[in-house]
Amino acid sequence: MMSRVWFVTGTSKGFGREFVIAALEAGDRVAATARNTDTLADLVEKYGDAILPLRLDVTARDEVFAAVAAAHKAFGSLDIIINNAGYGLFGTVEEITEQQLRDQLDTNLFGVLHVTQAVLPILREQGSGHIIQISTIGGVAAFPTLGGYHASKWALEGLTESLSQEVAGFGIKVTLVEPGGFDTDWNSASATVAEPLPQYAAIHDAMTPRAGGPSPKPVGFGSAILKVVEAEKAPLRVFFGEQPTQIAPHIYKQRLDEWAAWAPVSREAEGK
Repeated sequence: MMSRVWFVTGTSKGFGREFVIAALEAGDRVAATARNTDTLADLVEKYGDAILPLRLDVTARDEVFAAVAAAHKAFGSLDIIINNAGYGLFGTVEEITEQQLRDQLDTNLFGVLHVTQAVLPILREQGSGHIIQISTIGGVAAFPTLGGYHASKWALEGLTESLSQEVAGFGIKVTLVEPGGFDTDWNSASATVAEPLPQYAAIHDAMTPRAGGPSPKPVGFGSAILKVVEAEKAPLRVFFGEQPTQIAPHIYKQRLDEWAAWAPVSREAEGK
C-alpha cells in the first residue's frame, strides 16, 4: 500500500493526537496542525520527516489556506483530511453570550469550512480524497446547557451531508465521525463556560457528572479511524464509542412517534 498523506487539525492532544499517531504507525505521512506545535515535538523526534508540524488557528482563513498549501507542497498530495479542531461551550441558551456563541461557531463550524474549501480544489484535481469531520453524538441529539455547542455541530452535520452529495462525482469521500463522551479536555481546560444564572441551578446540578465511572479514554480511536479510511465504501456517519448507539435509537424513535402523532396537523397545513 502506498503511503497516504493526512492533514489533521487540532493535534496537540485528545482525538487529534490519536489520529496522527495511528497514521504515522501505519507508515503514512501527516501534516499535523496545532496552535502550539511544541506539543508535537516528541512525535517529530520519533517519526522525523513523516510528520510536518504546522502552526494553525483554524479561525484564521488565510492561515488555513497557507497551511494546506504548505502541506501539499511538502508531500505532493493530500489524501485524508480530518477536521478535528474544536471545543465545548457550556451554558444554557439564556446564559451564553453572543460573543461566546460566535467564537464557538468560528472554530467548530467556520474553521471546518475554511479547511474544507482550502483542500477541495486539490482533491478535485486528484480525483480522490477523504474528508472526515469530527462531529459528536451531540450533532444528532441535544442536551441542556449545551445549546451553543449543539448549534455548531448540528450545523456541521447539515453542511457535511450536503458536501457529501456535491463532491461524490469527483471521487471524494466524506464521513462524519460522531463520538460519545470520552476522557479529553473538551469539557474542561479547553472549554468555555458561561456565567451561570441562579434560576438554572437545578439544571446545572442535574447535568453534573454522577457516579458510574470515568469516561473512557480514546485509546481505540487510532485503529477505528484506520478502519474508516481503509473501507472501500466509507460511511457518511459512524459512531465512535458505545454511548451513541444507546442514545440514537431512542432519539429517532421519539421523533418518528411525535411526527406520526401530529400527522393530521401536517396534512392540515396543505389544506387537506
